[in-house]
Amino acid sequence: MYYVAYDENYAVTGVMLAFRQTQYQAFPLNFLSARTIIWGGPLVQHNSLEVYKGLYELYHKERLLSIYTQVRNLSDQSAFLTVMRDLDYTYEEHLNIIVDLAKTEEQLWSEVHSKRRNEIRRAQKEGTTVELSTAPDTLTKCYLILKEVYQRAKLPLPSIDHFEALLQNSTQEEGLRIFVAKYEDKIIGCMFCLAYGTTLFDYYAGAYQENYDKYPNDLLPWEVFRWGKRNGFTRFDFGGAGKPGVPYGVREYKKKFGGEMVNYGRFEKVHFPMLYGLVIRAFNLWRVLKK
Repeated sequence: MYYVAYDENYAVTGVMLAFRQTQYQAFPLNFLSARTIIWGGPLVQHNSLEVYKGLYELYHKERLLSIYTQVRNLSDQSAFLTVMRDLDYTYEEHLNIIVDLAKTEEQLWSEVHSKRRNEIRRAQKEGTTVELSTAPDTLTKCYLILKEVYQRAKLPLPSIDHFEALLQNSTQEEGLRIFVAKYEDKIIGCMFCLAYGTTLFDYYAGAYQENYDKYPNDLLPWEVFRWGKRNGFTRFDFGGAGKPGVPYGVREYKKKFGGEMVNYGRFEKVHFPMLYGLVIRAFNLWRVLKK
């Protein structure tokens, strides 16, 4: 849902998008599994604190029914920290990795870890290729890969409807981009990116475990970097790297591709504390039972 602020002349002064995710459709699981994600927070003219706060107040007034709201910052939001605390949001540190695609390909390659470079070469030697795909059945094939990956990791995954909606609302300038890794003309891995302005955002990615020996997860990011450079993008956002000081295998994987580690953090507000505690305990139990 979009929230928009106007001035007295009806000129737009701020906008915010809140996206409600739910893992199940039937009541009460649809409510108990619901959360709202606000990617990047509001966009406001001149960083107006009044407009920034007003958008959140409007959101809280007409809030979608979710257990909690999480704001995933895409840039430094320290100027709004006091406002968010006044709105009862807590701040927690959260890392990310940004790759500067304005650098030359040679510079980017030199920043890739030597072991990762070797694995990229092996992927190419094995015959693995990467391409941007717009074929009608690509999303369905890639979603099967993501389902396998997220079931193995015991993590929730949005329904395919979510990705279909992103595709339907994409344009040549922005929206969902699906990159596929192929071996012998079969899709063995994929990376879903969101294109906006001159930035590519890593959204979802994965590969079939049986094809790890073809190194799709090593080749995909590198080829996406190259595609981004060729198509005018100057920034690749790796989409999160976990909490500082907490071991996280995904962060170690992403670090091997170079880039700058940043800590923009996240804001979070729990709307139903008792239910939230129950849901967290149930989720942890579910992960244990799935082993």
